Amino acid sequence: MFRHTLYSVIGIGLLAGAAVSCTSRSAGIREFDPVRYVDPTIGSDGHGHVFVGANVPFGGVQLGPSNLTQGWDWCSGYHASDTTVVGFAHTHLSGTGIGDKGDILLMPLTGTLARPVQAKQYLSTYSHANEEARAGYYKTFLDRYGIGVELTATRRTGFHRYTFPATDSAQVLVNLYNGIGWDAPYRLQMTAVNDSTVEGFRLSKGWAPDDRVYFVAEFSKPFRSLTVYGDTTVIPARGGRPERSFVMPDAYGVLDFGPMPQGGQLEVRVAISGVSTEGARANLLAEASGRSFDDTRAAARQAWNDLLGHMTVETDDSARLRTFYTAVYHASFFPAVFNDVTGRYRGADGELHEDTTDIYTICSLWDTYRAAHPLYTITAPEKVGGFVNSFIRIFEQQGKVPVWHLAGNETDCMVGFPSVQVIADAILKEIPGFDVEKAYEAIKSYAQLDERGLKAVRERGYIPADEEGESVAKALEYCISDWSIAQVAKKLGRQEDYDYFIERSRNYRHYFDPADGFMKGRLADGSRRTPFNPLYSTHRGDDYCEGNAWQYMWLVPHDFEGLFALFPDPAAAEAKLDSTFTVPYDGGPDASPDISGLIGQYAQGNEPNHSTIYAYAYLGRQWKTARLARQIMDDFFTDRPDGLCGNEDCGQMSAWYVFNALGFYPANPANGAFVLGSPVFDRVTFPVSDGKVFTVVAENNGPENIYIQSAELNGRPYTKAYITYRDIMSGGELKLVMGPQPNESFGAAPEDRPRSEML
Repeated sequence: MFRHTLYSVIGIGLLAGAAVSCTSRSAGIREFDPVRYVDPTIGSDGHGHVFVGANVPFGGVQLGPSNLTQGWDWCSGYHASDTTVVGFAHTHLSGTGIGDKGDILLMPLTGTLARPVQAKQYLSTYSHANEEARAGYYKTFLDRYGIGVELTATRRTGFHRYTFPATDSAQVLVNLYNGIGWDAPYRLQMTAVNDSTVEGFRLSKGWAPDDRVYFVAEFSKPFRSLTVYGDTTVIPARGGRPERSFVMPDAYGVLDFGPMPQGGQLEVRVAISGVSTEGARANLLAEASGRSFDDTRAAARQAWNDLLGHMTVETDDSARLRTFYTAVYHASFFPAVFNDVTGRYRGADGELHEDTTDIYTICSLWDTYRAAHPLYTITAPEKVGGFVNSFIRIFEQQGKVPVWHLAGNETDCMVGFPSVQVIADAILKEIPGFDVEKAYEAIKSYAQLDERGLKAVRERGYIPADEEGESVAKALEYCISDWSIAQVAKKLGRQEDYDYFIERSRNYRHYFDPADGFMKGRLADGSRRTPFNPLYSTHRGDDYCEGNAWQYMWLVPHDFEGLFALFPDPAAAEAKLDSTFTVPYDGGPDASPDISGLIGQYAQGNEPNHSTIYAYAYLGRQWKTARLARQIMDDFFTDRPDGLCGNEDCGQMSAWYVFNALGFYPANPANGAFVLGSPVFDRVTFPVSDGKVFTVVAENNGPENIYIQSAELNGRPYTKAYITYRDIMSGGELKLVMGPQPNESFGAAPEDRPRSEML
């Protein structure tokens, strides 16, 4: 079988000396084009919720088709089961559970547009057979109008190319109202600057309380007229009763370009800004002036090739190759650049600010702190400083570190303050590019907040379940944050802070019930919640968040040793962990739809379980980690449209796969250790620092040879069940000899097991 030798990276900045070609064992030396292995439609079916369209790594524009929304699985605006399109919007989320964005939607048309203008009336069908999706490029054909559509993008600008049939009336609809997303506009404006330029803005309320998108659209041909229509909409009150009707002026604009010959083309360049139309115009000038569609498409492809072309991967499995490189691609959308080329951006305080470095938004931190951000510290440490700087600015502007930041808004979505772990990890790994003292001030201050159960943590040590929803989930996330702060305090010589936060990090003990080994809600009087069913889950309710007691039992990745000590003995802890993968799941009538990708009670499709299988290595059973890692990769990650078992969540699901395909994973996201699993590639090589490279070799690797028999690090015997960040960044080679049967002694000795404080 053809052996693929590939190169990949995650992160937009390139390290010195990156190779851009490869030696193929069948084709000789040639220029390498890893984009051809990316399939953006992987994860567009089922519950993956991925964005499909054109963008560049960590870019602020996600330009793609928007289907007529039919529910939760259309959060990104697109679902593989759908063949309707109502236009091509310049912003989309990817893998989230809420469907905001879809801003500045353009739709090419022919003929007469019916009034009132509604998406259901003007939409077109399309066929997936006529669709082409590539990294940085998207193409489709509108059946109703006979129009071909092509899309590409820069960081802040979307490029459209429409190919019309012969028509007397070529038109482009600019839909600012949208009507398909989950947010609601509160102010819209659209004006013609001249006969080839339109500008305006869309201000909306939704998940982001105040989302502002300004735009300038420049057309390659002059239009004869711009006709603007309003939108009359009934706004429902709570309970679904009509509250009031209102007219939203400037909701839709129809640009008439007059007759178009068969095959006539119209190109559109649309720049966006979160600040002003002037900012959008500056972005357009900087990123689009003098550039054709084809030039921009080639540049977008090169940007993805530069990102993907940084890590050498050798494998005989072409399906695994597509799955892996699409995962690398999906893990590199967000955080997205948010400031204009001038440096200006709208801050978390609603005021305009200016920064000399990139500022980022769309931070799904409850998800991405677990794997995506640790991944960037290896493959793109120069990006991490920018992310942390953005979090520090948010702290300065809103008085707390971000939870889930979207377009300059704090959504407060999900539990915990997960940016704490990301910032702490960057400090502990000595990532450059930000002020360490300011960063420490930011993460430490979270503990003094009174919101989201934190006051109870300070006063009681636990969050009363009868006073605060999702109390167990919140408390366990705070324990991880507190442990992370403690490690930073230790590094900085702040002993008093270390003592305080390390003790808080053990608060999970308040919830552990030794009678049955579950984490349970505690009431204000100290008693445990009754009745109790460990199987049931609710969607953002009860004591857990998108999970049940079985799944939250193991959310103590910062102190697995301490958790195991609560059981009668290690054998009892292992038996409980074993049962997690064998007890049948029944979430009850109100189960969260996020619980998917099931092995017994284990849910790969949602983030709270993403470190669970690595608990075995802390018990000296690395071989069980290896078996489950390979099973999950084989069963739940494929190269098909339903190839993700749960929400992509802005890159976390894919980052989990990327790490595990390499053969290791950061079970504790901030202790600088990576637990060994079961690598799927024969060899992976990537640059790390100062011209050094790190290589993982899986000798005798194959579908049956999933267990580590022995290991060497830089030619010397290696018996540990983990490898550290410092080992990786120092360069060298980790060789893992694989086999079909477990070597139960590998990583079993107490000194060879991963442990909490091991930076």
